[in-house]
Amino acid sequence: EVQLQASGGGSVQAGGSLRLSCAASGVTRDAITIGWFRQAPGSGREGVSAFRKWDAVTYYADSVKDRFTITFDSAKNTAYLQMNNLKPEDTAVYFCACTRSMVVQEMYTARVYESWGQGTQVTVSS
Repeated sequence: EVQLQASGGGSVQAGGSLRLSCAASGVTRDAITIGWFRQAPGSGREGVSAFRKWDAVTYYADSVKDRFTITFDSAKNTAYLQMNNLKPEDTAVYFCACTRSMVVQEMYTARVYESWGQGTQVTVSS
């Protein structure tokens, strides 16, 4: 069973940066995808970015392209989400998740993810 531990959230001013980490334990295969999702108050869970470990294919939501970068350190089994030029609309609770799905079109779909970490709060002030 994959277990995920997210960390790295905090409060920053607009234009600032944060790096989220997602430590994964119980990962025994390369055929997994690690995703980052966020949920703002009153909103649904939005797919932000994802990393397919098998071939390093990545996904980014349009709203974060060119600002966020997802990486995966195989030695540490840890995914990172580097968030630059943060905007107030990035404020949300961020979750990392893991799925065995290899379908690119599902990388941003929360329902296909089997394991979830606890959320970490990101607050961006203007």
